[in-house]
Amino acid sequence: MENRFSKRIKLDQEILSQIGKIDQFKGYWKGSLVLSPQILGRLKSWVIITSTGSSTRIEGSKMSDQQIARFLRGLKSKLPENRDEEEVAGYANLLGRIFDSYETMKLTEGWILQFHEMLLHFSKKDSDHKGKYKKTNNAVAMINEKGEQVILFNPTPPHLVAIEMKEIIDWTNEQLSSKEMHPILVIANFIFEFLAIHPFSDGNGRVSRAITNFLLLKSGYAYVPYISLFLLMRL
Repeated sequence: MENRFSKRIKLDQEILSQIGKIDQFKGYWKGSLVLSPQILGRLKSWVIITSTGSSTRIEGSKMSDQQIARFLRGLKSKLPENRDEEEVAGYANLLGRIFDSYETMKLTEGWILQFHEMLLHFSKKDSDHKGKYKKTNNAVAMINEKGEQVILFNPTPPHLVAIEMKEIIDWTNEQLSSKEMHPILVIANFIFEFLAIHPFSDGNGRVSRAITNFLLLKSGYAYVPYISLFLLMRL
């Protein structure tokens, strides 16, 4: 199992350099930066808004960050009214819970299923499959320039999902515990495998991005709730 998941990692100088920059910032945040709780609270709220906006717009949402901020402020008194609002509310809810409670969470099948349920909590059309692995095949497709649907790949069939998820969860926990491989590489490997399996009928991309935040926090990257990963990717 270890060889199957590890053999795809091909290190070169560019990858090592990028990991070095990430770890350099991790050390700077931990050792030098002192911010008040008020500033950290505002930063966390901003990251939830911008990360939710970026993550849901990848899936087709049309809401701007400003619209998301206004919507989330009123969420306690007004439920989502359309698909975009349902997806925004679900992702913001999931990300906020991870930021607040990651220390009590673990990378297990149970928690991943709970993440999926949190993500789709507000979604009416997904009520029958939220928090559950897929029961039908879900080919990943795109529309080309001619308007034709093109199959990109066929993920793991439903009857093998639980088995393959257990394998990658076990491997990831073993590697993060042993510290024999850099955590960034372990996390990237997990996300690659998760997306290849595509374990859910809907929400796989959003869950994978939430899990990325979760695993980085578990690996000591304490700045994750305060600096959007989408912003860091542009630097």
